Amino acid sequence: MKTGFFWDESCFWHGGGAYALTLPIGPYVQPLVSGGLPENPETKRRLKNLLDVTGLLAELDAKSAPSSSREALLRVHPESYLDDFAAMSASGGGELGRRTPFLVGGYDIATRSAGLAQAAIVQVAEGRLANAYSLSRPPGHHCLPDFPNGFCLLNNIAIGVEDAFAQRLADRVVVIDWDVHHGNGTEAIYLDRADVLTISIHQDRNYPLDTGSFDDRGSGDGDGANINVPLPPGCGHATYIEVMERIVGPAVADFRPDLIVVACGFDAGAFDPLAHMLCSAETFATMTAMTMSWADALCDGKLVLVHEGGYSEAYVPFCGHAAIQTLARSAIQAPDPLAETLRGRQPGADQTAWVSGQITQIVEALGLD
Repeated sequence: MKTGFFWDESCFWHGGGAYALTLPIGPYVQPLVSGGLPENPETKRRLKNLLDVTGLLAELDAKSAPSSSREALLRVHPESYLDDFAAMSASGGGELGRRTPFLVGGYDIATRSAGLAQAAIVQVAEGRLANAYSLSRPPGHHCLPDFPNGFCLLNNIAIGVEDAFAQRLADRVVVIDWDVHHGNGTEAIYLDRADVLTISIHQDRNYPLDTGSFDDRGSGDGDGANINVPLPPGCGHATYIEVMERIVGPAVADFRPDLIVVACGFDAGAFDPLAHMLCSAETFATMTAMTMSWADALCDGKLVLVHEGGYSEAYVPFCGHAAIQTLARSAIQAPDPLAETLRGRQPGADQTAWVSGQITQIVEALGLD
């Protein structure tokens, strides 16, 4: 079986409003020549183009998928929200929630983005693909059931996971979120449930400012099924790998999932305009390989990566290619042109040791030592 790669040209056509970075255009905010919001099609289109140029795409089972149905959407989002979103989309577009603008047809594009993730998750759960990558856009991990934010209009991963549950293809799922921003939407959806373990590794108090604390461990039946690992700015490859080794891996093993899904953001990359981390393409390749080993050991290799953030048009394609090459167990490489630069920019020994001490405290608090 091949690695699935789900993408659709229409997702590159999603557009936002009049912004400069995350600031609305106004009396003192001049428009950007290069566009508006940092969540723009080029990071994703250039990743797909790089897969074409290296030849890796030819090794993948590349395809589109139908849009998520109303039934699938309603398992996560209330009818009133979907109706408001669809009506605004049909009447020319607008903005819902916080920093989630869209143009005419935005609802149709968002449901297609969710459909890509849904198809990837279901087909892997069915055993039709070895594993899969969904190049979803707009992203989804910030979207709560009735409140879109952080460029996310529908929670793509939750829609896919709930469809897998509805078809009885899985009973227990782990969602690992290594996007540099806290996965507050996915956390909120599963906070009181025991059948989904949510793990978010993120830059502390980057976005959202008021979520992502380690103390938020879940509630009710979901008590203990939510793990937040907030990291200080400036963390690089060594810290991320230590978190994966000492926190994520043991937690996943204890949970024993039927399926692992990764909210795969590349905005912890060193050149991202919306974060201050120092990860490289090697970091994402290594984290993908580690997650594959856990999936192989626990759930017959059933693993899906769903594209989330990452806003460096130049660097995201190399990070994404490294992850997908690893996922496909391919020999085709796109050499990281900034690898040497990043090796010289990693945190110093004192900072790394201090963060390692914080990780030890989290490990002890979780009972993973």
